[in-house]
Amino acid sequence: MSPPWGTSPFEDEQEISPALLEGVRTAVLPLSGGSSDLGPLIDSIGDARFVLLGEATHGTHEFYQARATLTRRLISEHGFTAVAVEADWPDALRVNAFVHGEGEDRNASAALGNFQRFPRWMWRNRDVEELVTWMRAHNASVAPEFRAGFYGLDLYSLHASMREVVAYLETVDPPAARRARERYACFDHFGEEPQAYGAATAYGHADTCETAVREQLRELQRRAPLNARDEDARFFAEQNARLAVDAEGYYRAMYAGRHEGWNLRDTHMADTADALLKHLSSKGRNARMVIWAHNSHLGDARATQMGDQGELNLGQLLRERHGDAAYNVGFTTYTGVVIAAHEWDEPGLRRRIQPAMAGSYEHLFHEVGLPSFLLRMEDLGEAASGLRERRLERAIGVVYAPRTERWSHYFHADLPAQFDAVLHYDETRPLRPLDADSGHEEEDAPDTYPFGL
Repeated sequence: MSPPWGTSPFEDEQEISPALLEGVRTAVLPLSGGSSDLGPLIDSIGDARFVLLGEATHGTHEFYQARATLTRRLISEHGFTAVAVEADWPDALRVNAFVHGEGEDRNASAALGNFQRFPRWMWRNRDVEELVTWMRAHNASVAPEFRAGFYGLDLYSLHASMREVVAYLETVDPPAARRARERYACFDHFGEEPQAYGAATAYGHADTCETAVREQLRELQRRAPLNARDEDARFFAEQNARLAVDAEGYYRAMYAGRHEGWNLRDTHMADTADALLKHLSSKGRNARMVIWAHNSHLGDARATQMGDQGELNLGQLLRERHGDAAYNVGFTTYTGVVIAAHEWDEPGLRRRIQPAMAGSYEHLFHEVGLPSFLLRMEDLGEAASGLRERRLERAIGVVYAPRTERWSHYFHADLPAQFDAVLHYDETRPLRPLDADSGHEEEDAPDTYPFGL
């Protein structure tokens, strides 16, 4: 099997010149661990309406902690009213109800209870629990127009979203609910696994449900809110109906090639972010949003091998649509311990991250010699030319494969074009999952790293 990102590990190794290293050292701002460290970053964010906060892994404590600290400051000091995350819309709405003092959940851990699909630790962890708890307390102390909500951007929740559409219509128009139930019944004989629907339709074994979900979305879009109180509920239902449309296409696209499915998913996230900001701004305020997602979704794809191969992403789309109103922050680490699984749908374990490969951005940042720092691209002087020569960059998702580290987790990128700023943490710690079946210790990677020989 040929590697997806390169030809030989040795060809990837780029020298780090003394001039480049010194230029980066001059540009970075050391972090001491306090909230005040983020002041220069907030200054650079300025009037941006979208602040994109990435992560190089889905299981690193320092990334979540820094994002939460920055998010609290943007909400409390700069009027941000939305936290939108790489999670499903209906699952996040339960959290949204909690932070607004609504619903039946008595604490943040309970409010995060809908996050049961793999990987639960991404959202059911102590850092998110603490942020959600803070958001509820903040909202209780300010006027309604300054309260911040918690929303999901992703599209995996096909069946849950269809159920939410029907549930909403049952409360306002039972005949419309029956029509929705009849349309969505198209999926019934595929069970609860939408991949089964995608496979059957992609290979011609069954007709698609595309017409049914699109008809349901159009009917809901024609429905005006019953009253001011119904405005949010109707919008939430419409977004669930839109999710059903995009998820139906996504699960078919899974079997048509990687790029098509990826592009549909990130376009859905960008469209959801835009629709949410428009809805929140309709209440009379110029809404502003913090977005949490992986670097691979938020770092402009046009500056990476992803873009070279035909993939777009959320960060690229928001930059194209909004220009400087979208401010993009990446996160990197050299080594440490992460929560990640061996394979999809397996338990999340505490696993050691191998030191970054020679010549990579992470290795360059390690050579700076600081435990953590902020690098704003606007501060780069002569170092900029060296940083813009494409280097390897690491991305670890919910699965970590140290035996195939190079092929599974590295790609070439132009970091200054990918992000507006980067927060680097040289040695990082794992997330603290809320669930007992995540976070167990795992052995280190084999000695044959990174070649898997």
